[in-house]
Amino acid sequence: MKKKNILIVDDDHSMRFALSESLASCGYETEAVENGCEALLVFKKKKFDLVLTDMRMPGMTGIDVLRGVKKLSPCIPVILVTAYGTVNTAVEAMKEGAAEFIMKPFSLDDLETIVKNVLNNCETETAHKQEALQTSPGIITRDPRVIAILDMLRNIAKSKSSILIQGESGTGKELLSRYVHQHSNRRNNPYVAVNCAAIPHNLLESEMFGYEKGAFTGASQKKLGKFELANTGTLLLDEVSEMDMHLQAKLLRVIQESEVDRLGGNAPIPVDVRIIATTNTYLAAAIENKTFRGDLFYRLNVIPVKIPPLRERNGDILFLADYFLDKFGKESGAKKIVLSDKAAALLKSYHFPGNVRELENIIERAVLMTHGNHISPEYLCLEGQNDIETVHRSMSDFLPSSHLTSVNGIMTLKDAEKALICDTLNRVDGNKTKAAKVLGISVRTLWNKVQEYNVTESGSD
Repeated sequence: MKKKNILIVDDDHSMRFALSESLASCGYETEAVENGCEALLVFKKKKFDLVLTDMRMPGMTGIDVLRGVKKLSPCIPVILVTAYGTVNTAVEAMKEGAAEFIMKPFSLDDLETIVKNVLNNCETETAHKQEALQTSPGIITRDPRVIAILDMLRNIAKSKSSILIQGESGTGKELLSRYVHQHSNRRNNPYVAVNCAAIPHNLLESEMFGYEKGAFTGASQKKLGKFELANTGTLLLDEVSEMDMHLQAKLLRVIQESEVDRLGGNAPIPVDVRIIATTNTYLAAAIENKTFRGDLFYRLNVIPVKIPPLRERNGDILFLADYFLDKFGKESGAKKIVLSDKAAALLKSYHFPGNVRELENIIERAVLMTHGNHISPEYLCLEGQNDIETVHRSMSDFLPSSHLTSVNGIMTLKDAEKALICDTLNRVDGNKTKAAKVLGISVRTLWNKVQEYNVTESGSD
């Protein structure tokens, strides 16, 4: 194993010697310099794992050295040593990013322990960052297949080749699209997304290619299409399989010729666009059924990407769950919230038809519903996991007894629904938007239920 290399900065010759000898005897490589200017020059030329610097020195102070090191390499830990420590100095050092603050006099055993702990903490943090591989907002994984996809996309990001990303709903196709754009030469240029499934077919053509003033009734002014808006940048065609055949033919021509024709226009307009298409449909079957053009498929499928569903990424389930627990716990102002062992086991065995998006919703709902800091299985409300008896039993534990009424000792469905709505509204201080999200229904449906059951409201919207 390679020895850790430590840079020592101290204007006192005897202290430099003592520190060098002590750390060398602990198995570290050391290099010692007498001032901050020399330290930064040496630091630029060589690789160090840690910097140990005195606080008070002629010229550059230890804080100056700390700032210089952090500017050159933010991840390298710096330990400050001083005989004139105050609370204010320590606070300033920590604000500037010091890993540790040592007061003189100190024993060599204390020094060895502190250096060892700082280096171990640094290694742990680096390992966690590499494990999470959060190289783009929202992309959090330790699954080898997804990491391989990210590596591949980063390598081809600077090309103009079209990319086709296939995967189930909720797997993060659009996040991968943004990842490519952020790692490309076009990252400072437009990124435009078109949801082909959300725009009616009769409007999609004008949205994609634009139109001239007077091109049709209601065209009172010229409108640029998505291709022109994305010029020199990236265009995402989300759910491209939903595009009708007529429009697919026009799209094929744009890709081939790198130019668009506005509706009502007289001449084609050149465009420079990197196209990324996504779909949750198996396009080979769509081609066979003649609902998707084979020639367009081959134009889009230059770089094929298939994202595995969450149920096939077993190592990501609890990893992502912990991330969402931390995220929603902070948003709700709660202390650290964790899954019980049974809840964790239930999540690992669940099939996740909605993939990562579903897991995020499950955790958000559970954080809002749970009492205390542990999430037990009933708060997960997993699809198909609870039969009527289990739901009844868990609700009896979950809801206050004052909410429950029964017929011949059995809670009716209406009783249970009313009780659940009441309790959820109480838990979120009457906020109907939050309550609807927890319950998995629309705000309008919640309003109707509140009126139907004459639920007494508390809090505010």
